[in-house]
Amino acid sequence: MGNPITRRRAVCIMAAAAGLPLLGPGTQARAAAPAVTWKGQALGAPATIILHVDDEAQAARLIDRVIAEVSRLESVFSLYRSDSVLSELNRAGAIAAPPSDLVRLLEACRKCWKATNGAFDPTVQPLWALYARHFSVEGPDPAGPSDDEKVQALARVGFDKVRLGRDRVAFIRPGMALTLNGVAQGYITDRVVELLKDAGIANSLVSMGEMRAIGAQGDGNPWRVGLASREDAPAPESTLDIVNKAVATSSQDGFLFGDSGRYGHIIDPHSGGAPRLFKRVSVIAPTATEADAFSTAFSLMGMSDIRLMGERHPDLTVDLVSIAGERTRFG
Repeated sequence: MGNPITRRRAVCIMAAAAGLPLLGPGTQARAAAPAVTWKGQALGAPATIILHVDDEAQAARLIDRVIAEVSRLESVFSLYRSDSVLSELNRAGAIAAPPSDLVRLLEACRKCWKATNGAFDPTVQPLWALYARHFSVEGPDPAGPSDDEKVQALARVGFDKVRLGRDRVAFIRPGMALTLNGVAQGYITDRVVELLKDAGIANSLVSMGEMRAIGAQGDGNPWRVGLASREDAPAPESTLDIVNKAVATSSQDGFLFGDSGRYGHIIDPHSGGAPRLFKRVSVIAPTATEADAFSTAFSLMGMSDIRLMGERHPDLTVDLVSIAGERTRFG
């Protein structure tokens, strides 16, 4: 698997495997299968799986299957591999007979795009490329790309300009491009969870850039997860317990253009800007795909709109930190 620097990788969810206590105070653990921990990478993100299994040979076979599955999905979704299906789509503007995983993920993207009134939009890649080019030259204007440049890029943004079908995926305007960096880690996490469940695994914690729990820990206690705005944070800002849930975190601090720290990687598909509304937005959802997409979208939405989304989607829980450092949780 490749090791590119992606736009979200300084955002992390620190898990029990990274040093958080597994048991809450006053709890009494029951006998549990031993924990087998694997660490690697998925789409350039640190990846971890904690399996509670009695058979180490079974665990080794499952890990091999996981590695193969992640490699297969990277060949579809990677923005940094020239031979990936996504790269081919971005070059050609259309592909015939797309892989079923690409269609499934784009259908999930369309669902979140509609639900968030376009705040989540994977067609922002032309804007991201604009910012990357602007800040890659020597002595760039710290004010960022010009308004005219953003208007030109915005003309190639909009998920309504993507034609999606089982037999073909195409852009209706030249120069369009997709990035799935705001959702692919979640999808890969879900696919690994499906693989493990099909193999009979009842207790596992899977993190392929985003995190999802299968059941509880082997001793019956919830998985304890720490949340932070940066991957290199010395300690979590807060913790939460999850069972059969997924968690994803987004923050503009995940990747910053230029030296001023003014522009982050989460770009507004409506304005072309990169607003810094929150220090961190974490979403707890039934699947990692949903958590990943909504955490990206909510990073661009005001608090009242996020609360409204929470009312419309009662299966979501939002845990966020304002720029002023105030933590809010609802749902």
